[in-house]
Amino acid sequence: MKKTAFIALMLLAGCASKPQPPSWQPNARSALDGYTDAWLHGDSAAADAEFARARRETASTGRFDNVAQAELVRCAAQVAALVYDCSGYAALAADATPAQQAYAAYLQGQWQGLDMGLLPEQHRAVVTGGLLSGVQDPLARLVAAGALMKAGKIAPADIAQAVDTASSQGWRRPLLAWLGVQEQRAQAAGDSAAVQRIRRRIALASED
Repeated sequence: MKKTAFIALMLLAGCASKPQPPSWQPNARSALDGYTDAWLHGDSAAADAEFARARRETASTGRFDNVAQAELVRCAAQVAALVYDCSGYAALAADATPAQQAYAAYLQGQWQGLDMGLLPEQHRAVVTGGLLSGVQDPLARLVAAGALMKAGKIAPADIAQAVDTASSQGWRRPLLAWLGVQEQRAQAAGDSAAVQRIRRRIALASED
């Protein structure tokens, strides 16, 4: 009996010795994941609620860089759907880290003089060569496409790839945004058949 109790005590001591991350970190991560999923699927109310939770968790640290990181996650998800309002991050930009400032500039298409070494690796080739195909992660690919669009460097193949990426993931919001770009370009080209085909797809994707 004593031996069993001793083993149990040692197991408990071993568990207690493992450092656990402070609760705000997994809480913020969970909230940001929830925000991103809701935003991409077009559920604005749920997205707003999740981001408010992420903002509270990161603000509890009193550190600008933690809150700026949360704001950049929101900004990137919005850029994936061609929404470029990053005012939440802009209010913190002066106190953000150099890497955060570089990523924010990348998202806004401000690539002149950008230090690529500060960017996430998968986005560096997008700036240097406009290579969207090299971005493997679906969300990062849509973010890169949005950045290319903002920088005025998007190619028709990139738009098609953004549409296909959003479609394959079932992400309604960016899908509708990129289909809208395709529609505008088809109209400008006078391709009425393509316009009608795209509009039918937009109507289908818009169904509740």
